[in-house]
Amino acid sequence: MITIKELLKRYQSGDLTPMQHIQGQLKLIRKYSHEVKDPAWISIATDSNISEQLLNLKALENAKTIAGLPLFGIPFAIKDNIDAAGWETTVACPDFAFEPLKHATAVQKLIDAGAILIGKTNLDQFATGLVGTRSPYGAVPNTFDPAYVSGGSSSGSASVVARGLVCFGLGTDTAGSGRIPAAFNNIVGTKPTPGLVSTEGVFPACKSIDCVSIMTLTAADADIVLNVIKSNEADRAREAQFHPTPNPIPVLNRPIRIGIPKNCQFLDGGQYQQAFTNAIEHAKGLHVEFFQVDIDPFVKAGKLLYDGPWVSERFAVTEGFLNSNPASFDPSVKQIVQSGASYSAAQGFRAIYQLKELEIEAKKAWATCDVILVPSAPNHPTLEDLKNHPILKNSELGMYTNYVNLMRLCAVAVPAGFTDKGMPFGVTLLAQEGFDTVLLKLAAQWQIVFGLSLGNSSIKGTLAELTIPPSKNDSIEIAVVGAHLQGMPLHWQLTERHARLIKACKSANSYRLFALPNTTPSKPGLVKSKTNGAAIDLEVYEMPIAEVGSFLSLIPAPLGLGNIELEDGSWVKGFICEPYAIEGAKDISSLGGWRAYIHQLEGQQ
Repeated sequence: MITIKELLKRYQSGDLTPMQHIQGQLKLIRKYSHEVKDPAWISIATDSNISEQLLNLKALENAKTIAGLPLFGIPFAIKDNIDAAGWETTVACPDFAFEPLKHATAVQKLIDAGAILIGKTNLDQFATGLVGTRSPYGAVPNTFDPAYVSGGSSSGSASVVARGLVCFGLGTDTAGSGRIPAAFNNIVGTKPTPGLVSTEGVFPACKSIDCVSIMTLTAADADIVLNVIKSNEADRAREAQFHPTPNPIPVLNRPIRIGIPKNCQFLDGGQYQQAFTNAIEHAKGLHVEFFQVDIDPFVKAGKLLYDGPWVSERFAVTEGFLNSNPASFDPSVKQIVQSGASYSAAQGFRAIYQLKELEIEAKKAWATCDVILVPSAPNHPTLEDLKNHPILKNSELGMYTNYVNLMRLCAVAVPAGFTDKGMPFGVTLLAQEGFDTVLLKLAAQWQIVFGLSLGNSSIKGTLAELTIPPSKNDSIEIAVVGAHLQGMPLHWQLTERHARLIKACKSANSYRLFALPNTTPSKPGLVKSKTNGAAIDLEVYEMPIAEVGSFLSLIPAPLGLGNIELEDGSWVKGFICEPYAIEGAKDISSLGGWRAYIHQLEGQQ
């Protein structure tokens, strides 16, 4: 059981080589598959395939060095509805199998980043199911108790990650296929905003809303993988007709406002309800604010996915094969796909109108919170439950997942403890489109606070493994001392640029603050002093780097952005004043800050 971050660390130290690790993992995989057929795998890399990949890795290393390969020597698996050249794509239907001519775009990006493809994994046939049992290659057992379902449709990818056979796996997610199996196997399931990751080379379930999902042991590892596979401009141009470009919303409020559903429905007799209550209580360690929200519009939208015309998309891509090979389908999958033939174009448009109306209703929830926290599933059925109610039990599992892609949200499923029966319980963090990176950062903080073991092991991640470091390329810290403080007249210039308050603190004890004359609105000037300095109140904000240029253009002389030393000895960019401007200005340093000066003025009126 090893994370991406830990394995990269061992490679860089020279303690281990990719060849040693990959060969060791393959030996473990083959030994288990020989002793007991492992239904998590559909195909496993041959020795010649691995040798070819390692030679390619060596060439990449010579060209870029290890530091330039973010996934150097990292083993991974892909769900078998994702193409890899030289590997058959079956979609868990042997009669449908074909050999693609090239890698899926996401797979190519991973290989270019140094990752090593170990194998292709089992799934609910044609990615139609949330249970992990609808496959001629066998039902994938839950990694904690084989009496329970593993979750689907990305069942195989979740299983091999939870058991530490690979560092990460790709799945797909249309209705929850990348989140349900993650929750049921104590791993992290990341479902990006639709369109953020290319689906070129992915056999579609519902092409208009399909996503490539990421299965990892930690959110920090998912962040590494997402940064590799997310779409560039060329990818987005090719797929614009299916997925509009996500609008990046790079920061959340501080403290983060988390919405908790007013009425959560559970279908397991109390185990999950208690686990969710415990998770919320534990999450208070994140220093967030909780608000109750109404998620009825979301749940209603979710019902459109299988009880509405979107199921026609599944029928559209398999219609010819279904007509010629009806016996090749899993019975439950066949029943669902065939139902898509009955919808008319008029019904399709009505459903689109209904979805838009529900999205408008959902804005009420988003107005009060940044993130919505839901159980990943309402219950965890056993194989016996599924045998008795194959369609019903599968349908129940989508209660908190079906609506997410329809409403263009991003989501991260994270482990949140265990039930009294010892089975994993998971929750999902939801946010509006474009929040992917900051949502993963929140998930990483969640894992640090909860301190759970990784996958099906007793191993806990170190702080370094669980932490997502801030990216200097994405944002910059800016200190403000006057009219941009909270409640002051120019604060809107920060919020308009998605700046996030990091902390309120003081400068080092080496500054003087002056009230500048003839400025509208009134502004102070901060000047560093060699002697007789004071500590001045200020606020530090994180601003997206893309917004800094427009912010600079608003700053009038004699003010500008320079370097300010904080009370803890660190330095940030911030508002400073040219020395000439303080001649004749009132020195207000003794008041300790601009807000105190304004209060003094108001008291004199």
